Amino acid sequence: MNHNKIFFGARLHLAGWYAGVMGIILTLSGVCIYQVMAHAHWQAVDRELESVAGTLHDSLEPLLIESDRISPSVQQILPNLCVIAEKCDRESSTRHILGAIQQESFYALFLNRSGTLIATVGEPPMGIVPQIGQDAWQTIEDREGNRYHQISLLLKNNSGKAWGYLQVGRSLADYDHHLEQSKLILIVSLPIAFLIVSIASWYLAGFAMQPVYNSYRQIQQFTADAAHELRTPLAAIRATAESALSSNSELESRDILQTINRQTIRLSQLVQDLLLLSRMDLQLIPSQKQPCCANEIVSDLVEEVAALAIQAEVKLTLKVISDAPLYVTGNEEQLYRLVLNVLINAIDYTPAQGKVEVFLNRLDRYAIIQIQDTGIGIDSIDLPHIFDRFYRVSSDRSRKKGGSGLGLAIAMAIAKTHGGDIQVKSELGEGSTFTIKIPLLSHGLSHTNL
Repeated sequence: MNHNKIFFGARLHLAGWYAGVMGIILTLSGVCIYQVMAHAHWQAVDRELESVAGTLHDSLEPLLIESDRISPSVQQILPNLCVIAEKCDRESSTRHILGAIQQESFYALFLNRSGTLIATVGEPPMGIVPQIGQDAWQTIEDREGNRYHQISLLLKNNSGKAWGYLQVGRSLADYDHHLEQSKLILIVSLPIAFLIVSIASWYLAGFAMQPVYNSYRQIQQFTADAAHELRTPLAAIRATAESALSSNSELESRDILQTINRQTIRLSQLVQDLLLLSRMDLQLIPSQKQPCCANEIVSDLVEEVAALAIQAEVKLTLKVISDAPLYVTGNEEQLYRLVLNVLINAIDYTPAQGKVEVFLNRLDRYAIIQIQDTGIGIDSIDLPHIFDRFYRVSSDRSRKKGGSGLGLAIAMAIAKTHGGDIQVKSELGEGSTFTIKIPLLSHGLSHTNL
């Protein structure tokens, strides 16, 4: 297929569309995954800050007495509290009830009612003046580019009056690091995934194009074979007609016309066979199936071709193994053509003094028609192709017999149309056995074996 420019281009185009669509899907999926992951992590940061700030708020309000001033009781539960303008001991390891605020990434700011910083806990951002805005949530950035996320809460003293503000925040360094790693993984993995998708698309396009390519090759082969078959009778008709034009003898002209008639009949039969196969392929033949007796079809055929067998010096016999008549559902004319084609093929390829035996039996749900001959046999190389159109095992002999190479192809097409099959066993020089299987009527079922 890759050697054909049309199909190679089609495969490349199809693979490109596959890869392009999948690339867009992967990219959009990666962006969505990143956004969902960032949003989920941000929500986790908010919930964590809300929890810490709420705990600190609820614990401190009962301890606050005078507005804008840190009471000693607050310093007891927050030993690392650093009051502005006082000496701070940040190395204190005293245990306290608000351990969450001791985490390295968290900090807390205490502001008076005017927004002035009173005290700090932890390591707040350097170089940033705390501000109280309308929005409780703030994301700020220091001079070194480090980001922080914080929440502001109003504090009341134990009398219920406004005391000041509490800002609890945390560093976003781990959050940003996690997102950067995730972004890097997506940026690296997306091209790798796209490369894998592109390779898979190329092979998938090949699989998708293979049936089309096989059909194209069959059409090419069929066209070449049909042209070859039609050329022979047409050339004979033309040569005979030219000879008739130059002949003055009435007797010679009569012979010439007979030759033309024979070639025309052969050409007409070939066209009819091609039309039959084409209509079977397209399922255009109307289904006129009815109960048919396989015994009558086989026995009538053996009688009709008996003269042909005698002329070919071939002994033809029929053996009906089944006791009861075998009925199948089908088109009697087509079934007749099916068995006739196989039987004629057996006689044509059996040398003089040979024999052809026809067996009729039933096996499970099928009527079995076996045609055994002592003919030239079929080579194992040719065996898979004998039902191909225009295929001949022995081309020279087939032409002498007038065959077109369509008989077995038509037989197989008819068998498939009736839900049956044809199987062949053969060895070169040892003869052949064709087994035709046609489904029986439901009332004709039996379990008798061959």
